[in-house]
Amino acid sequence: MTLLGFRQASCSPAENTGLHLIKRADPTLLRQIFHKYASIESETGERFMTQEDLIRNYLGLQPERNYNPVTMKLLASVVDQTKDGKVSFIEFQAFEALLCSPDALHMVAFQLFDTNGSGFVSFDEFKNVFSQMEIHQRIPFNFDCPFVTYHFGSNRKTQLSYSEFSHFLVNLQEVHANQAFQKLDTKKQGVINALEFQKVMTTIRRHMLTPYVEENLVNVAGGETKHLVSYPYFLAFNSMLKDVELMRRIYNSIAKYDPTVAVTKEEFLHASQVFPQVSPLEVEILFHLCTQDKSTGRIRMGDIDKIAPGADLVRQQTEQPKTEVDRTVLVQVAESVYRFALGSVAGATGATAVYPIDLVKTRMQNQRGGSVVGELMYKNSIDCFTKVVRFEGIFGLYRGLLPQIVGVAPEKAIKLTMNDLVRDKVRNKDGSLPLWGEILAGGCAGGSQVMFTNPLEIVKIRLQVAGEIAGGPRVSAINVIKDLGIFGLYKGARACFLRDIPFSALYFTSYAHLKKYFADENGHNSPLSLLTAATISGAPAASLVTPADVIKTRLQVVARSGQTTYAGVFDCARKIWAEEGGTAFWKGAGARVCRSSPQFGVTLLTYELLQRYLPVDFGGNQPEGSKTSKSMHLADLPPVNPEHIGGLRLAVATFTGVESKFGLFLPKFRNPIAKVES
Repeated sequence: MTLLGFRQASCSPAENTGLHLIKRADPTLLRQIFHKYASIESETGERFMTQEDLIRNYLGLQPERNYNPVTMKLLASVVDQTKDGKVSFIEFQAFEALLCSPDALHMVAFQLFDTNGSGFVSFDEFKNVFSQMEIHQRIPFNFDCPFVTYHFGSNRKTQLSYSEFSHFLVNLQEVHANQAFQKLDTKKQGVINALEFQKVMTTIRRHMLTPYVEENLVNVAGGETKHLVSYPYFLAFNSMLKDVELMRRIYNSIAKYDPTVAVTKEEFLHASQVFPQVSPLEVEILFHLCTQDKSTGRIRMGDIDKIAPGADLVRQQTEQPKTEVDRTVLVQVAESVYRFALGSVAGATGATAVYPIDLVKTRMQNQRGGSVVGELMYKNSIDCFTKVVRFEGIFGLYRGLLPQIVGVAPEKAIKLTMNDLVRDKVRNKDGSLPLWGEILAGGCAGGSQVMFTNPLEIVKIRLQVAGEIAGGPRVSAINVIKDLGIFGLYKGARACFLRDIPFSALYFTSYAHLKKYFADENGHNSPLSLLTAATISGAPAASLVTPADVIKTRLQVVARSGQTTYAGVFDCARKIWAEEGGTAFWKGAGARVCRSSPQFGVTLLTYELLQRYLPVDFGGNQPEGSKTSKSMHLADLPPVNPEHIGGLRLAVATFTGVESKFGLFLPKFRNPIAKVES
């Protein structure tokens, strides 16, 4: 069904179809806007827009004083279906409806060439309009080529429908570029020089070039060993630019959606084997082009991004300038306070979830070799858990929980805050983080927490083992603190450093990499993937530092009558080895893993989700994997002018797309969005 030559567009909300459609403009409001810009009134009182009213005044296109009237007429003819030089409200409303269509860009391009409004494009219409294009005026197109004959017939009488002409336009610029190559190859040897290559690309294929590609065209012309461009190289270069999205897919298949991974040419070639449309020559060109500003021989996602054509009109209009935040000391302190607060809540949540396991772990580690009167002996962690419940009740599993929560909140908070802080400081300029930086950040986080960890641990441990003596005196946290004093609270601190620094270095590094591994194709982490990554990361970190944890526990627990006492870290390690053997260093390893893994799983999950759902933008780095990919759909484009409502929100972007997607640059047609070059 057509309306004044336009195909009827559907803009009503679609239920359960997954379509992302533009909401139609309110007819009353649309008429008010139309009347505001319509400068002609007929004898019957009907108002009309002139071509200038529509293109220059309303859409804001061709603002130059010396604008090209032919260009303005062509653009206005897309809306003016009666071809009388005026735009009625019905035509204006029909154009607004057309812009709601998913293929509005192709429809506008078609209407640009359908100058008589017949619904078909003839050869004469195509030739007359294309002859106005800048590319034809600079490098003439051969209208007698086989490509044109195949579409319009040898007698040029065949007319192309909308669908046929849309496909014709997609291939037109490639044919034009090939014609230019053949014309410049005067000796018919299948080669052109670097400057000729640059001329063809910047004239006919300039809509495919980013500033980076354009400034390196001469450098990469012909490859690494020569500056003569062969025809296969010319085809491969254009094919590579056209298939940048495919190059991204290949990169992601190697890097697992981590944009900071540096990929070699050999890795890329191997991964590209499953994509038959990608040739080794295209891969060679990709790496040669992307590494012009560095000598590593490796590429990251950012390198591919800088050669990606800007033909996507959605990308052009959504790339709004970011607001710069003044990262003063006060702002950075506020960010650290914010992270500290969230870390406190996350730490308390994680500690409460796994406290029973921690109690079992502590009692297993404190169990000495031999038999001591009054001491409860445990065969294993399960036996320990069972006896605690039997003799002390279910609440016995939470003995010492309150000081644990009070202490663990600042402990986990400072650990998480310090890790984020150091990671921010050691990042490269491109946002990537080297492995040594991740390890350093984790180690600093572990070291910084000891000021909270050690007092917490010694009080908690003494409360946890108090229940092992049947009928023993009741022990409280206050009593323990009074007995130890300020300096006594830091007994075993060296062992605590020995445990916490390597633990955090291993844990946070593993978590960062597993988090990326479990992210989806857009780099987003679901809560389940966060919990999985955080839990798995805790297992190797917790198990490998168990010997240090055993030593710390022995130093912090009060030795009962008949038990060995220790003078320090090395004395403790020596005596444990001599009296109990090497296996004693791994006592409670299973319980420690079972406690640390889920505890940090819950803690990191809580911390990440709190940052995600209680966001505060301090202008720094946001948590990786916390954001879904920014919508890049036409329906989400901001309007250039508040009076561009409904489908007309996309009018300027769509006219821009005629240039940037199809390379159809009209003389002196420069609108605000299309001005990419300075």
